[in-house]
Amino acid sequence: MADSWVNSAERIGSDLLVDLTGPGSRRAVLIRALRDAVREGRLAPGTRLPPYRSLAADLGLARNTVADAYAELVAEGWLTARQGSGTRVARRAAPVAPARVPRRSPHRPAGPVHDLHQGKPDPGSFPRTAWLAAARRALNAAPNDAFGPGDPQGRIELRRALADYLGRSRGVRTTPERIVVCSGFAHALRLLFGGGVLRGPLAVESYGLGFHRSVLDAASVRTVPLTLDEDGACVDELTGLPGVRGVLLTPAHQFPTGGPLHPQRRSAVIDWARGRGGLVLEDDYDGEFRYDREPVGAVQGLDPERVLYAGSVSKSLSPAVRLGWMVLPDHLVDRVLAAKGEREAWASVPDQLALAELIESGHYDRHVRRMRQRYRGRRDQLVAALGAHAPHITPTGIAAGLHAVLRLPPGTEQSTVKAAVWQGLGLDGLDAFRHPAATMPAADGLVVGYASPPDHAFTAALEALCRSLPPA
Repeated sequence: MADSWVNSAERIGSDLLVDLTGPGSRRAVLIRALRDAVREGRLAPGTRLPPYRSLAADLGLARNTVADAYAELVAEGWLTARQGSGTRVARRAAPVAPARVPRRSPHRPAGPVHDLHQGKPDPGSFPRTAWLAAARRALNAAPNDAFGPGDPQGRIELRRALADYLGRSRGVRTTPERIVVCSGFAHALRLLFGGGVLRGPLAVESYGLGFHRSVLDAASVRTVPLTLDEDGACVDELTGLPGVRGVLLTPAHQFPTGGPLHPQRRSAVIDWARGRGGLVLEDDYDGEFRYDREPVGAVQGLDPERVLYAGSVSKSLSPAVRLGWMVLPDHLVDRVLAAKGEREAWASVPDQLALAELIESGHYDRHVRRMRQRYRGRRDQLVAALGAHAPHITPTGIAAGLHAVLRLPPGTEQSTVKAAVWQGLGLDGLDAFRHPAATMPAADGLVVGYASPPDHAFTAALEALCRSLPPA
């Protein structure tokens, strides 16, 4: 007899897969199956089993077969049977042995007490009430076709909301028809290069996310690093790269070094793209969070046909909400949709509808403004702590984003990262983000994320950070 699912209305608990295959009588097979379910933990101690009549009907067995199986398991101590209480798994039944946890070496510190890794927004500030209300309103208003196979371009409700929001907040020039919803920037790279829409080689900044480089490596895309200075990427180097027709930039707030792309370089990279017939990929990494002035608008606004703009809610809301977008030049829309396929396979339609409603209702703007104030306060605390305890070390770049780079004396980065680990900190050295083929001089530094630690622990995290820094 094949495996059967037991789902009696009288049973307390979840469905249970009972394997009735194997040698022996039906009674013996049932006894073995129930015993295995208890031994493996699928039937926990105290779980009430269905009455034998119900289980017999569910499994297509004779009542006496099930009654005899119950009686034998009671006699063996696997089950208990009491008047008015039914048949239950015995409390003395041994649970599954827990996995053995290896002992920590007394010479190795435990995991980080304070997480200062970059790129993590405050998880406790996710707007749960506003999101729940937006989801409820969106689902109540959604047409029936929203619950069919998803449109690979994304729901029109979200694309309309994004076109309006990006236009007024980031200076992006677009229409809903030129937006394709994805699950984040890495997904956009996979679609563009893994899907054959674009080809390498691709110029990139000398410092950036290694994860993005690994996505490009997986698509066999050769990346060529551009020098960085206080004005951002040195885009004039593009003219000396004859085989390169694409460049990936983080112009609002270079990741991780922290400077914006200078206005003259913004114009220069557009001129290069026009003259080369090339394309600028604009990663609007935490572009909403500028603290010393209004955020700089997107480069895309200078030429929507030569710039592919990409963004997501991973920093503004949460990386758990897997929603991002590409604002495409007109000639790339159909090619990206062909690479994506006939159905949406990544971005949840209910989440798209909820985000659209969150934006349309104004709650998204209010959340971003609130988080802008919160993160600015965190950065100010970091700067104040350094001024008080390590005045020889200051953050570089503009006041923006969710992290700061602390430049260190030459030759001290590795020892400082090690000291931070011993202080219970999780963070990265600047070298972790350096392109392996970069030729610009290496700089020692720490990339300190200040957004995610809870308020009650942030002061202690800063004290531990200051204890880790090299002396003047």
